Amino acid sequence: MSHVENELNSQPECWTRAAELARTHEAALPAAGERVAIVGCGTSWFMAQAAAALREQAGQGETDAFAASEFPAGRAYDRVIALTRSGTTTEVLDLLAALKGTVRTTAITGDPDTPIKTAANDLVVLDFADERSVVQTRFATTALTLLRAHLGLHTEQAVADARTALAEPLPAGLVECGQFTFLGRGWTVGLANEAALKMREASLSWTEAYPAMEYRHGPISVTTAGTATWMLGEAPEGLAEQVGATGALWVEGRLDPLAELVRAQRLAVAVAARQGLDPDQPRHLTRSVILGAN
Repeated sequence: MSHVENELNSQPECWTRAAELARTHEAALPAAGERVAIVGCGTSWFMAQAAAALREQAGQGETDAFAASEFPAGRAYDRVIALTRSGTTTEVLDLLAALKGTVRTTAITGDPDTPIKTAANDLVVLDFADERSVVQTRFATTALTLLRAHLGLHTEQAVADARTALAEPLPAGLVECGQFTFLGRGWTVGLANEAALKMREASLSWTEAYPAMEYRHGPISVTTAGTATWMLGEAPEGLAEQVGATGALWVEGRLDPLAELVRAQRLAVAVAARQGLDPDQPRHLTRSVILGAN
């Protein structure tokens, strides 16, 4: 079994630990009413999108999400949260250095024995969710679970659904599809973006992601027999029927959306296996992007 398979299978246990840990790190996480930015790179950026939408929907305060390299200089925040599995990503470290002394910062990381240890004001360590694989699975979902729990939005049903996502077979015919589109609404748009990224990284698949209501504004034109459209969360009325009429495979999100992302991670590994690819050796990728390194 690959590293990524082992790690994605451990997510229910990681989520339970993260939910418990949220209570001990309240001071490092955003208080209600604070103006907050959440930043990251790659997968962490997409988790930031999901977390920001959840916080605003919960009425906790204005919350933005940015790729670390695109943080708007000069915009005022009460706190900046940086998601970084490795604690070594250049763009994240550069941003935290630039913000030092101007705004309270918190880093959520899998490895505290890295430069991130002194880069942020506060540190939340999820070392039990760190990974050997290049392709992120459990750290990303565990960090988001921590933030969901801090908002009071994590439930035991999410953990149960993750176990279901790991145990149930994937929908018939899905692995054989040649193109995959993931759709979300609200906080699940970030999850859809991440599901698409997993497919690209692990299986080199042709994959797209959109807000669900935008899908009919052009992207549905490439939907046809042999493609799949997967909804993470509740679908807009009539969309399943429209996709079905194209001949494409429609995948309904029945589980907690974060558990649906676990199912999408499994799909990425399954498609990689079908194509003879090693998901632990994704093309052109490294575990952390450290600019200027040899």
